[in-house]
Amino acid sequence: EVQLVESGGGLVQAGGSLRLSCAASGFTFDDWTIGWLRQAPGKEREGLSYINNRDGSTYYADSVKGRFTISSDNAKNTVYLQLTRLKPEDTAVYYCTATWPERSKELPLTEYGYYGQGTQVTVSS
Repeated sequence: EVQLVESGGGLVQAGGSLRLSCAASGFTFDDWTIGWLRQAPGKEREGLSYINNRDGSTYYADSVKGRFTISSDNAKNTVYLQLTRLKPEDTAVYYCTATWPERSKELPLTEYGYYGQGTQVTVSS
């Protein structure tokens, strides 16, 4: 059974930083693509970033490029998302998501199909 457990959210002032963690189990971690998306109240889900653990390639949405960094620790089966220079508009519930690489090439990040429970990030102005 695929399980994704996020942690690391919280309240931070604008300009601050947070590191989100996604602990994964139930699949071959170093063979899958794992990513992050977010959803703010009243808004659609937004795909932010992914890392393909098979080849190490990464992707960032324009809205977070240069501010967020994704990384993977295969020994811990954990993917991280480092959030820096946070803005109030980054306030949302952040979800970890995952799928196998072939499927990740066919689907957008918001439709990978496996999700964690989410972690709240709140950025105050």
